[in-house]
Amino acid sequence: MVAEQSVTANLKAFAHELGFELVGIAPAVTPTGVSHLYEWIERGFAGEMSYIPRRAAAYEHPRHVLSSVRSVVMVGWNYKSAEPSSSGPNDGRIARYAWGGADYHDELRARLQRLADQLHELSPGCKTRIVVDTAPLLERDFARLAGLGWFGKNTLLIHKRLGSFLFLGALLTDVELITDEPFETTHCGTCTRCLDVCPTHAFPEPFVLDARKCISYLTIELKSQIPVELRTGMGEWLFGCDLCQDVCPWNRKSPVSTETTWQPSAELNPASALNILQMTAAEFDATFSTTPLARPGWHGLRRNAAIVLGNHGDEESIPALIKVLNDDSPLVRGAAAWALGELLCRVCRVFEANQFVGNEAVRLEDSANPTRTIKAALQARLAVEDNPDVVAELKAALEVA
Repeated sequence: MVAEQSVTANLKAFAHELGFELVGIAPAVTPTGVSHLYEWIERGFAGEMSYIPRRAAAYEHPRHVLSSVRSVVMVGWNYKSAEPSSSGPNDGRIARYAWGGADYHDELRARLQRLADQLHELSPGCKTRIVVDTAPLLERDFARLAGLGWFGKNTLLIHKRLGSFLFLGALLTDVELITDEPFETTHCGTCTRCLDVCPTHAFPEPFVLDARKCISYLTIELKSQIPVELRTGMGEWLFGCDLCQDVCPWNRKSPVSTETTWQPSAELNPASALNILQMTAAEFDATFSTTPLARPGWHGLRRNAAIVLGNHGDEESIPALIKVLNDDSPLVRGAAAWALGELLCRVCRVFEANQFVGNEAVRLEDSANPTRTIKAALQARLAVEDNPDVVAELKAALEVA
């Protein structure tokens, strides 16, 4: 017992030295949330994330990740770096965790590897495995079991002092460590701000997320076209979403991280949706290949950019959207057609309103009305388009005027 206490204390101290604000230890048990996971999968809430139901049985116990596991060391790393900067007419918002451009998977793995190395020094011959998102482990559940916080109504782990802007990582080991008391209480009360703010209504009930409607899922995980009924709700979100965290009272009190890795770059807080739409594949790889923004891929991120531009409704984006009507990707062509339809609708309203000053009709030159340009581009693409989904997008766009 003395040896276990010494190893545990040493390991926790070293975790804090590595920069992890939170560290706790949970026993290697079946997590209580696994039944909720199965129900969530059964309700179809995983959407296109087929890897979750495919590995459903493996979430039942951490031994499916490390066969000899006895303890799960959970760490939390605060990434709340700043407040969102104001965006311009063609900008898109990016989730905070990607503002600095670093991939948190790499950053957490590197530090967890140092923690694992320390454990190997303390317990020679021990076995360890690092988990950061990619293995079938319910990290949030083990974080609660390790005493790091409670589940908010938006399904995220919340810590009283640090809020929910937290990266979670796990170190599994066959060493018997002293475990912490699980966090058994919740501190959300009657607050429903996180549920009410969601523009796509992704929470069918408190503590349940329908990923198929979540903006983070739509902009990152979804590889097909974003459902039409959810596009307007995306607003300016180009990659991920922080709305349900931004309104959380616990995050208003949480400290700002001084970790340089998470400090926002001017190019990502916010990002230019117009520039991203016009990126070549080579430019995309050079800019984003080592960042979280690589996840949706070149086509996926430009699809998102087109939708953001359609939601903005700024005429400056019309030439770029028309150009990508001829893109190789039907995903991008379809999103551009929808965006031009949105612009067509708004431009028509503005143009019609400007034809009257008081009660007097005013004739405007046709050149002042870009609707003809948009319609001509949509019709030209429709004449040669062979993808049925894009054909439907083009027809729908032409019908709005």
